[in-house]
Amino acid sequence: MTMPTPLCPNPMQIHSIHQETADVWTLELIAQDFYPYLPGQYALVSIRDSDTSLRAYTISSSPGLSRFITLTVRCLTGGEGSTWLTHEVKPGNTLWLSDAQGEFTCANKADNHYLMLAGGCGVTPIMSMSRWILARQPDSHLIVFYNVRSPSDVVFAEEWQQLSNRYPQQLTLHLMFENDAVEGQLSGRISQQLLAEKVPDIAQRTVMTCGPSAYMNAVEKISLSMGVPNERFHKEQFHTAAECISGDEPQISLIIRSLNQTFTTPVGTTLLFALEQNKVPVIAACRAGVCGSCKTKVIRGQYTTTSQMSLTQDEIDQGYVLACSCQLQGDTELA
Repeated sequence: MTMPTPLCPNPMQIHSIHQETADVWTLELIAQDFYPYLPGQYALVSIRDSDTSLRAYTISSSPGLSRFITLTVRCLTGGEGSTWLTHEVKPGNTLWLSDAQGEFTCANKADNHYLMLAGGCGVTPIMSMSRWILARQPDSHLIVFYNVRSPSDVVFAEEWQQLSNRYPQQLTLHLMFENDAVEGQLSGRISQQLLAEKVPDIAQRTVMTCGPSAYMNAVEKISLSMGVPNERFHKEQFHTAAECISGDEPQISLIIRSLNQTFTTPVGTTLLFALEQNKVPVIAACRAGVCGSCKTKVIRGQYTTTSQMSLTQDEIDQGYVLACSCQLQGDTELA
């Protein structure tokens, strides 16, 4: 086997693939060597053994607990990586993964009382951490809210039920459905009133959230207004934006002056995702804010960044961003 890129040095054999929902699959992988990772972290995957086409996916398994290393992937229409992983690769094939990455993890937290809030496919790191906390911290107490459109969209449905039955004193699980909720189930969207009712001690908990950008921003606003200290609130700043898009997010404009073109894209997506979805040529290798290959100049706009590590201060002053680490919050214009 020839390593496709130094960024993805870890070969893993696909043991099995199973479907979670209509558009989500879990791949169970066998690492060739010891593969250290923390609950909640992600890895880059070399798509079709390419040295330039890499995609980031959360490691949905839990270290020391799961039989396999697992990636849980939502298949996106036109998504190069997700289509390949969910519809083309087979058991026995080899995937090449990067080392585990990311700061969104419960492993370094001193607290053992958590509130976890997941929206859509943002559940993958939440499951990884929940499974780990319940098994490793017997004196922990974990409240999980999981928001999806309908009961058929619940990822890990059977395992969530198993965890609730196995840890009745430690885990309180709230599934919330926008549609088709039956009597006794929560319906609608997350709100301050709901959290005040269900989590009266929220200010004493570590709060962690992953999901669509608008969902995480709403959770952050509610949590801080209810007394959660900044240092105890954590959201997955680097997530595969496409994985979590529900289709309900407001649309913003992306103007590319050099092409004299204007596109629309959901608020909260990365600039890289917006460019790729609209077939705008862009080089992106690591997709983790490290290599600098996706450096792009922004003339004006509303956005946040999660990595500038490969940019000089002069480049930052000129408006350059790393497209993979730039989350679009409003209309934006590129050079």
